[in-house]
Amino acid sequence: MTDEPDNMVLIYLRRLDSKMDRVIDEVSDLKIGMTNLEERSAKIELEMAGINRRIDRVEGRLDRIERRLDLVDMPH
Repeated sequence: MTDEPDNMVLIYLRRLDSKMDRVIDEVSDLKIGMTNLEERSAKIELEMAGINRRIDRVEGRLDRIERRLDLVDMPH
């Protein structure tokens, strides 16, 4: 007696089952990769916000310096 099933439907179902297992594993890996990308994107956005805050402060300081040195025309 062999270990192979006599029914061809069972053979194909087992093949499909093994392929589905691989697909499920690959989708799981893709989900993990997507989460990593989302986390990196969020970190980049936070860093950009920090840079923009620093630029805003520098612009404010530069405006004050220009006014003190009379380098800009004051609006009437």
